Amino acid sequence: MPRWLQTPPGRYVLDWEQARIDAHVADVFGFHALQLGLPEIDALRANRMPHRWLARPGVTPAAAREADHDAPPAPMPATSLLCDFEALPFPSQSLDLVVLPHTLEFARDAHHTLREVERVLVPEGRVVIVGFNPASLWGLRQWGGRWSRRLGAGGNGASLFLPRAGEFIANRRLRDWLRLLSFEVEGGAFGCYRPALRSQPWLDRWGWMEKAGDRWWPMFGAVYLVTAVKRVRGMRLIGLARGKAPKSRAAPAVVSHRHRELSEELE
Repeated sequence: MPRWLQTPPGRYVLDWEQARIDAHVADVFGFHALQLGLPEIDALRANRMPHRWLARPGVTPAAAREADHDAPPAPMPATSLLCDFEALPFPSQSLDLVVLPHTLEFARDAHHTLREVERVLVPEGRVVIVGFNPASLWGLRQWGGRWSRRLGAGGNGASLFLPRAGEFIANRRLRDWLRLLSFEVEGGAFGCYRPALRSQPWLDRWGWMEKAGDRWWPMFGAVYLVTAVKRVRGMRLIGLARGKAPKSRAAPAVVSHRHRELSEELE
């Protein structure tokens, strides 16, 4: 994936995703935010939470270089974590926002990773997920490349257009997973409607398809973004509790009956 993002279609996708993620996380408030994977996208740069982390797969830098020594070095922020995405090092109900840019597509167990995200999110916490859309021109190109590889015509995978290791999840399937985990899908977006082309000049020539795709065939964008809120039954968010000093209760007043006693003595 990092190497593919350096290609013209990869930069095209990266620009669209960065802009959409910025727009969706800018107004999410809280204290703790986490990005799972893909440091090539700074998914939390527009968010204003005081504590933000970038989690990367739990491998050593040497192992990462051996796995893909041709890939450019990715930035390693000071707040970066090396961990297993299926066992996040955070207590339950401790994070307000989790962003997954293409994380589920390259996870060992996508559903388990999503359950772990649900565990660490607070009630009313938000998750933002970005992925490739298999029901698109790019998805069809990828499917055709994999079919040719099975027939022995693809060689080492040169016929594939998208990263070969990804298992792309349909938007509707992802929404079903979220509902099963008590998430409420809040919104989303599709984008990148240009054909599956590797050349930057040809991608530029098809730039008119962006507006046409948003209007006429929005469900067939090459990538999608989904936002969801964690709902907990029987719980209602009423805001932050404000510490107030308890008001002192006035001592009960003692009512004397002197006037009544005096009138009885006079009688």
